Amino acid sequence: MDHIDFFPPHDGMSLRELAAHLGAELLLPEAQPDAGDVLIRSVAPVARAKPGDICYILSRKNRAELETCQASAILCDPAVRSLIPADFPVLQTKKPATAFAIAGGLLHPKALRPAPVTSAAPGISPAAYVDPTARLEPNVTVEPMAVIGADVEIGEGSVIGAGAVIGAGVKIGRNCSIAAGASVLVALIGNNVTIHNGARIGQDGFGNAPGPRGMIKIVQIGRVIIQDNVSIGANTTVDRGAMDDTVIGEGTKIDNQVQVAHNVRIGRHCGIASGVGIAGSAHIGNGVMIGGASGINGHITIGDGVQIAAMSGVVASIPAGLVYGGIPARPMRDFLREMAEKMASVDERAKRRGETKND
Repeated sequence: MDHIDFFPPHDGMSLRELAAHLGAELLLPEAQPDAGDVLIRSVAPVARAKPGDICYILSRKNRAELETCQASAILCDPAVRSLIPADFPVLQTKKPATAFAIAGGLLHPKALRPAPVTSAAPGISPAAYVDPTARLEPNVTVEPMAVIGADVEIGEGSVIGAGAVIGAGVKIGRNCSIAAGASVLVALIGNNVTIHNGARIGQDGFGNAPGPRGMIKIVQIGRVIIQDNVSIGANTTVDRGAMDDTVIGEGTKIDNQVQVAHNVRIGRHCGIASGVGIAGSAHIGNGVMIGGASGINGHITIGDGVQIAAMSGVVASIPAGLVYGGIPARPMRDFLREMAEKMASVDERAKRRGETKND
């Protein structure tokens, strides 16, 4: 079967030029003084990197992968420089993962955002519906079957994907990507925001009150406000506020299949992994990292810089700067100690059962 490149290699950037972009120290083998002129075209994992590729190694655990590596250069931290064979050009930096991310963006810029479904020239597809009262700045692309509602405003350079729905009154900033099948309702969106396929932004939140004949819907009249440089993953849902707003702060990155409930406020530059559920009116500080499949209780506050381990259940507020994990979540040191004690107890019971059988 023929191989298909969805993201073809770059035309080529010299290793020396790439090092300058990354602010990395270029270390060339003595036998290859001209290696800085080699063209780098793509990124690849260490084990299957080929000539023209750049890869990165984070720790000694990756040493075995170097046996099959044919990359034109390797990014690494000074601490693991000694692992790299002498015949490899090296880009040395104290932040190799960050440098590799930047290199990937330089070499594959089109992979940073959802790709248009159609290959037609930028502009409004005749197969899209744009309400006459909508205001679109120049160079906005609207793909087939997208629906743009009344009084919508969309900034220059933004792309509305095939089948996306932009509800009445929504404001979308410049250079945004709203991918195919997404819906954005009752929302104000900043600049350089990416909303991936199938995401649902601005639907009413889950609010009900008990009544004499069952649950009575509580009206949800707030908005969703998404600040600049935010990324929202595929099939993630962000509910609008009940009476206040649901807010996602600048630079925050949210993975696929995350639930953000009404009135939640998420700070700047947070990272939220897949499967996380954040209940209503929770406040998340700046720089918070939440591991996958964690649950955050409603009406609590997570302080700035907190880290929450995957599959944790956070039932109470967490002060700034702490690392928590477990169900219920508690300081990571306590959680790990308790787990070690439980495992030791399990092992001890297993040994006793074995001795009883032998007797």
